[in-house]
Amino acid sequence: MEYYERASPGLGLELADEVERTVQRIVLNPEAWTKVSAHSRRCRMRRFPYGVFYSIHGEEILILGVMDLRRHPDSWRARIEGC
Repeated sequence: MEYYERASPGLGLELADEVERTVQRIVLNPEAWTKVSAHSRRCRMRRFPYGVFYSIHGEEILILGVMDLRRHPDSWRARIEGC
């Protein structure tokens, strides 16, 4: 958020709003998004180059992180292993 806010005032808040909208899409249909490991999924944001990584545990959804998808494609694997 800080990076975008420095680039353009208000853009950091727009990123936060986009994260919230993405989480709401996940909540509405948690199994719709791409599986990236045995227990984890990723939902891409619409406006920003980020993905919300999460896992489903029964009736609960655990948000594992919001990550820049322009980074090395496997950089997120170490962070979500075992989740």
